[in-house]
Amino acid sequence: MNQNKINELKKWMADQQIDLTYISDPGHIAYFSGYESDPHERVLALFISLNDEPFLFTPALEVDDAQNSSWIYPVYGYLDSENPWEKIAQLIKKNGLPNKIATEKDALTVARFELLKHYFPQSDFSENVTPIIERLQLLKTTSEISTLMEAGNWADVALEIGFKAVKEGAKEQEILAEIEYQLKRQGIRSMSFDTLVLTGENGASPHGNPGNTAVAQHDFVLFDLGVIYNGYCSDVTRTVAYKEPTDFQKEIYSIVLEAQLKAMDAVKPGITAGELDDIARGVITSYGYGEYFNHRLGHGIGTTVHEYPSLITGNDLVIEEGMCFSIEPGIYIPGKVGVRIEDCLHVTHSGCEAFTKTPKELIILD
Repeated sequence: MNQNKINELKKWMADQQIDLTYISDPGHIAYFSGYESDPHERVLALFISLNDEPFLFTPALEVDDAQNSSWIYPVYGYLDSENPWEKIAQLIKKNGLPNKIATEKDALTVARFELLKHYFPQSDFSENVTPIIERLQLLKTTSEISTLMEAGNWADVALEIGFKAVKEGAKEQEILAEIEYQLKRQGIRSMSFDTLVLTGENGASPHGNPGNTAVAQHDFVLFDLGVIYNGYCSDVTRTVAYKEPTDFQKEIYSIVLEAQLKAMDAVKPGITAGELDDIARGVITSYGYGEYFNHRLGHGIGTTVHEYPSLITGNDLVIEEGMCFSIEPGIYIPGKVGVRIEDCLHVTHSGCEAFTKTPKELIILD
């Protein structure tokens, strides 16, 4: 549970004369409450009141787990046979009708927003709390960075498992399954996103779907993966070669590596997010492959794998010590080759430190 961040949110609420904040994103709920859950279609909510104690609202089957988490305030539940919104309205209205309710407009579905308006027809829903939460998450504490470092250590373990599973004829899904199986045996419950193992020309799809394609000699194999450790995510990408790659493959790899290293070297307080993207993109463009780097340079990371900020050309956000984000340039030439190299990092007073330590020089597996 993060009482300090709850207090900071309440200060914003007081400044904006907001009576109640409804948090619906499971990652943000975990950030404030310490309770992690994927409610699927059920309602999971955190309500923070300006003048009353906050409470968690969960499916009945999760109440005990929520109470046994680090959350110290009330937890209320509902049965599948009950209307959760009626119960929510009863819990809130017993302390008076809120005039102003802030919501996460980036996470709230239209259907649930309409239900809120139905049960609180007199309330003002104009305030969007998402940007405020993003700012609260932006600068990580020493404890958060320590947890992210451990999550990064496990991502390195996952890469090591994956590299050992690469052999001629091994299918993408088989390598992926070996990684996740071995991690679960060692106590890792969840990946931070769907693991990617892409071989050959499949690597030219930045968010491809691993399937039955088998590793062949001279293929590149792209690994993009991360784990959840104590509620915090890791995210890393490495591209390795099986047997000796071609000169063209080596050229593409060396360009991406140069872009990644130059951007990493440039990370320090005072530079902007857009400038970092420009540095990496400038390297790739200078070699004539700019059109094949078709995504942003990076994204924030914390309790969710994609957080604020976005490292993209034109973003004038000034980088500060304690920010955590990815640096992940890539070149994707359809039908030929795909290479991405990614580390997530935290900004120090004079530079940065990566959460993942797996070498970035081209690894050739035999």
